[in-house]
Amino acid sequence: MSSDDRQGSPPGLSGRLHPVLSDLSENPYPYLPNPPNCKKRASVALIIRIQPHPSHWPPAHVDSVHPTGSVIDQLSVFLSRSWVQHGDPEVLFIKRAARSGDRWTSHVALPGGRREESDQDDKAAAIRETFEEVGIDLSNSIHVGNLPQKVVTTSWGQTPLMVLCPYIFLLTRHSVPPLKLQPTEVGSAHWVSLRALLSPSLRTYEHADVSDRLARQGGHLARFFLRLMLGQMRFAAVRLLPSESLYCSSTPGFLPDESWAKSSTKKGVAVRLIEGVKQWWLGDHAGSASADRPLLLWGLTLGILADFLDLLPEHQALKFWSYPTFTSSDVRLWVWLVSYPLRRRKLREVAAREAQRALPPPFVEEGLDAVAAPRPEGLPKAADGGLAKSGDEVSCIKTYYGSIRANQKPSRSSTVGVLLEGYWVVIRRAVIVALLARGMVGAVIAWRILVWYRRRGGT
Repeated sequence: MSSDDRQGSPPGLSGRLHPVLSDLSENPYPYLPNPPNCKKRASVALIIRIQPHPSHWPPAHVDSVHPTGSVIDQLSVFLSRSWVQHGDPEVLFIKRAARSGDRWTSHVALPGGRREESDQDDKAAAIRETFEEVGIDLSNSIHVGNLPQKVVTTSWGQTPLMVLCPYIFLLTRHSVPPLKLQPTEVGSAHWVSLRALLSPSLRTYEHADVSDRLARQGGHLARFFLRLMLGQMRFAAVRLLPSESLYCSSTPGFLPDESWAKSSTKKGVAVRLIEGVKQWWLGDHAGSASADRPLLLWGLTLGILADFLDLLPEHQALKFWSYPTFTSSDVRLWVWLVSYPLRRRKLREVAAREAQRALPPPFVEEGLDAVAAPRPEGLPKAADGGLAKSGDEVSCIKTYYGSIRANQKPSRSSTVGVLLEGYWVVIRRAVIVALLARGMVGAVIAWRILVWYRRRGGT
């Protein structure tokens, strides 16, 4: 076999996309209404393009896919082309611009944003936001379908923020028009192949500070205490290896601050000490806009991508995902012990899901900001107005969504979602147990020191 034949052999992923995308088109995930007291909705676009292989470059004039045909027909026509079958599927990610006070400043994300009143539906919001942020007109692409919608919450599932709606679009042109990045929203854009996203060598962890999300009412002192006691949280992540990147040079912070660089060379150790204190205080926001920082996919966006990759044959989301935990060794141990029964039960649910593929979609927590099922009207709430922390979470989910699911066709569920359902409730319990254990150990040590000191004084 010649070298060209070996290089031109199909990599496999393009061929496997056809049944997955067709199934997503024919079996959409159900609409998720807003929880009580939460009116915001946001949409993101998972945009796929096919990067041609050099040995199977498309001809100069390629017939366009007829936009008026059914999605199944469009997929069949496009994915049957030779250059597509031998091409490399890629997904577009953006790195959000650095903005003070923004919860997701400089995070890697999918194009998208908040739904406006002028948007006809959630998909229209994804199309509009994508054009505004990166300049891609998705009206000329194949609108494949959607992925599980999620209720994004903060404070470990206590306060709902919005409903997040992911949609999948397939570009049918091998030459994508130049991206036009919105400077106030996007710092850079990156095309990453599915092969790189599935590569075990690019799996890593992201460490994030969550004290500001847990102590919004307690001020700086409460955040300082939580950060000192809990350390940081560790999340599964994938290091992105882009095949093509575009940076927005007009974004604030694109170039390093020259005055700060000069002062750094003059002050030396003092400046580096100040930088270290600043980074510790700001947590995951410190230096997040730096070009030297690796592109890490984690949290909500990794959960969305895991929902999609889990649909590909022989590529399970669990291969690059793990439960969030803490960097502090004793807290991590307690989290592992307290969550063990839940994790075992979730693995059994995932096994049953793989066998049936017809369970209703879970509404759970993912990443730094939780994703959880909203609590129905009339059911108990926490004292701070958020969702109650009681153990009846599952029954509340069934009560709120029972009438909705009764009228919907059974659909696939998110593997990561199934595993994370109820996990943050266990996290809160584990943290309390860990802090109590630390207090008890500290009290014992203090008592022993006091006894030793008194004996020493008596002699």
